[in-house]
Parts: sequence; structure tokens; C-alpha cells
Amino acid sequence: MVTLKEALKLDKDGIKALRENLKKKIEEKKEIGAYVEQLQGLKISELGEGIPIAIKDNIQVTGWSVTSGSNILQGYVAPYNATVIDNMLSNGLAPFGRANMDEFAMGSSTESSFYGKTLNPHNTSCVPGGSSGGSAAAVAAGIAVAALGSDTGGSIRQPAAFCGCVGMKPTYGKVSRYGLASYSSSLDQIGPITQNVEDAAILYDIIAGHEIRDSTSANEAHEKVSDKLNGERKLTIAVIENYLEETDEDVKKVTKEAIKSLEDTGHKIVYKSLTNSKYDIAAYYVIAAAEASANFSRYDGVRYGNRADADSLKEMYFKTRSEGFGEEVKRRILLGTFVLSSGYYDAYYIKAQKARHFIKSEFEKILNEADLIFAPVTPTSAFEFGSKSDPLEMYLQDIYTISVNLAGLPAISVPIGCDSKNMPIGAQFVAQAYGEQVLFDGAMSLEKILKK
Repeated sequence: MVTLKEALKLDKDGIKALRENLKKKIEEKKEIGAYVEQLQGLKISELGEGIPIAIKDNIQVTGWSVTSGSNILQGYVAPYNATVIDNMLSNGLAPFGRANMDEFAMGSSTESSFYGKTLNPHNTSCVPGGSSGGSAAAVAAGIAVAALGSDTGGSIRQPAAFCGCVGMKPTYGKVSRYGLASYSSSLDQIGPITQNVEDAAILYDIIAGHEIRDSTSANEAHEKVSDKLNGERKLTIAVIENYLEETDEDVKKVTKEAIKSLEDTGHKIVYKSLTNSKYDIAAYYVIAAAEASANFSRYDGVRYGNRADADSLKEMYFKTRSEGFGEEVKRRILLGTFVLSSGYYDAYYIKAQKARHFIKSEFEKILNEADLIFAPVTPTSAFEFGSKSDPLEMYLQDIYTISVNLAGLPAISVPIGCDSKNMPIGAQFVAQAYGEQVLFDGAMSLEKILKK
């Protein structure tokens, strides 16, 4: 598959040939189920004639069905473009195919999609990660030049790590959320999943910038990073030692080898610790569930999407939501409603917000002493379908990624090797807020080192 950088040099005929070739490859690899259309037996959705980019099924594209992988949004057709889509179209890119996802971005395996699961191209008995599993699988399988995903607690970085791609989560507010189906409004961010670091920087530059219609958008001019990439820059990198020790042996071994490679090429390595990650998990799931509970009240069968047949308004609400939402979505709505309820708000939600502030201050302290933080993305490589039946066990897949969202920082997952079963392993860099330039420089440096 041509890279995004290469595709941007193609003329009109070249782009047309690329799109036709991509359609053939998608048909050949339909068993992967990376695209919703593959799972439904439909033609790939298209808008515009630019360079084709796969779009996660929770990002609005005019005229497309956009369903967030859920039954409750069947029949909904987007009446407008998300800001990221308009930015792509004005830069020669075009939405191409709806990437499969965990329902409403709640999951770590893309098993909870209404349409069925997506398979990991490296081993089809394993999950591609989630919730942006379709986006990562499409790039990894060579059936997407690049893709957009969304990251609430690791949903770009974790599937990118499982599938051997580059996945980047921007600073909160750098990429507009206008047109993204909200899960947890203070955590969600749209970002790129690509074949390499430079492509991620290029796509990030295209989608980033202020949006007046988005109150959470950073009101500042975007300064490009892709034209100033410097993989030779020597940096001080803080390794999170306690995260590393909690991983399985394969992840630990490959990550330590990457750290040694960074050190051997002139980067200064320092070792730091963060508070026990169980507190990150607790704070994240209280805050995310609380915000989801509020955001999902709009899915009631009255305004858009599926509506159940009923004899009264109350029954219609009950049946629409009971039939429309999957088990994981119901679980998180119930949890969110509970922690926001009278008598529990102070005990859970307020404490979670205090923990969030503490987590943010911990990152700030380390990043005042180092240019970047380096840590595993996941405790293991991709696991097999059905091996994580306990929801709590599944939540632990995001144990090293969710703190970054709580702190609102930018992070990027880079493939660093494979485990004993030849499955990809990724590691992540984390930078200060709005430190995307140093983030991409560090990632490019590691990518260059490992390619040698």
C-alpha cells in the first residue's frame, strides 16, 4: 500500500487508480471485517474523489449512515460533515469506508460492534484491539492508506499497538470534536492511524485546528509539525519503570530493547514512576461512565435512529433503549447514573475528579524534567477472541493509556517489535500539552533506529 506521503504526490489519474485498486483489495480481504460495509456486503461508502482515508463509524460524513457500531442508530444518516472531514476534503483527502468499532467506542477488542467483530490481520484468531479496531486493522491489512479513529482512553493507541501501526492521540482540544459522536466529552479526541510516523504527522496537520462551533476546541492557530520533523534530535526520555515491570515477559523484553536502542543512539534515559495504575482505572471509569450517562440520554427513539414499537411514551423509551444498546453500553450508563446520583456524587465523581487532577500533576512533574515519557501501550500483545469474558479484565487492557486522556496530553503508539508468537508490540511516547512537535520527533527517531 502506498503511504499517505506518496499518495499526496499522485495526480488525478493516479488517485483514481489508487481508489480502484483499494476496492479490489478490500473485496479480497473482506474476511477481516475492517469496514462496516464488508460486514454488511455493501459497496464501500465514498465522498469526494481525493486520497481515500478510512473513517471510524462515529465521525459524521454527509450522506453516510453513521451508527457508532450500534443498533440504536440504525437508519440515521449524517446531515453534515465533522470538522475533520471538511479539513480532509479541503486538503485533497476524501472519506472512504466506515471503519468498524466497538459500540459507541466502549471496548478494547471491537467485539461489541452491532455488525460483528473485526479480525487482527496478523492472526485472525486474535482481536485487533479497540475501540478503533476497524481503523487499525484496515491500515495493517493494507486496505487503507490511513484512517481516522477516536481515543477516549487508548482507543487509537491500543489497536495500533495490537495491529503494528502508528496511532496518535492529540492534545485535548487540538483536533475538533465537532461531528464526533460523544462518549466522554472531556476525554474524546480524534486522531490518525497510519503506516508510519511521518504519515501520522501529515494527517494530524490536516485535521488539527480551531473550530468555532466546538467549545472544547483550542483557540489557537495550528503550527504544522510534519514539515519540521527531526528524527536526529536528542531528547531526555523518562521511562515509567513501574508500568514496565507490570507487563508480560514478551512486552517487557521488547520494550527494554527499544529503550536500550534509544540510549545507544544518544538519547538520555531517566527512570520515573507514576502512582499505581489501579487509581487511573478507577478515576477513568467513574468519569467516563458519568459523562456517557449524560451524553446518551439523547438516544431515546424520539429524535433519530431506531424507535421501538410501543403503546406509550414510557414504554417506547424503555424498549428503544433496551433493544438498541448492547450490554457494555448499558453497563456504563448504569454505572454513570449511579455515580452521579444524590448521595454518591461526592463519594465517587468528586473523588475521581480530584484523582484526575493528581494524575495530571504527576505527568507535569515528570515532563518538567524530561522531553518525553516512554511506556508500554498494553500489558500484553493481542489476545484471542473470547479469552476476556470478564468486563473488568477487559478494562485492564487500557491500564497504561487512560491516564494520558485524563491529563489531556498528546501521545503516540509506535510498533517496536513482535512477541514469541510474532504478534506486534507497541510502545508509546507522551509529551506535554501542545508538545506534538517533540512527540513526533521522538517517535520518528525510534522508528528510524528500529528500521536500521
